[in-house]
Amino acid sequence: MQFVWTSTVITLIAFIILYLLLNRYAIGPLMSMMEKRRDLVLSQLNEAAATREEASAYVEQQKEALQQARKEAYDIIEQSRQTSGKQADQMIASAKEDAVRLKDEALRDIESEKNKAMAALRSEVGRVSVQIASKLIEKEIDEKSNEGLVDQYLKDVGTKS
Repeated sequence: MQFVWTSTVITLIAFIILYLLLNRYAIGPLMSMMEKRRDLVLSQLNEAAATREEASAYVEQQKEALQQARKEAYDIIEQSRQTSGKQADQMIASAKEDAVRLKDEALRDIESEKNKAMAALRSEVGRVSVQIASKLIEKEIDEKSNEGLVDQYLKDVGTKS
């Protein structure tokens, strides 16, 4: 086998030209496209991480807002309970005051009616006793002594009751 320099040089020159052409028109654009794709993927990953962090922060905000809403609702319910308890106490106190007032008024009315009835009874008893006394004695009693007898009798009736 013989070694031919010219053929080796031509093959070497052809290989270098092919390498330069492939590097310039195939490998270079392919590598730049790959670099662009790598940059795009990295930017999308960064955006996804940022979105994930935002979502996480938003979830935390929503949890805090929910906790705050629950606390406010509990406070409102507790305040309503206290207010209703106070209103119930006020209503009970008012009802007791009304009952005491009505009882006092009823006692005053009873006392007043009792006094009126006693006065009417004394008057009637006095009139009847005068009639009985005048029929028993069958004499005429003058008006002045009649009043004296009635007053005396009323005093006697008043001290007995």
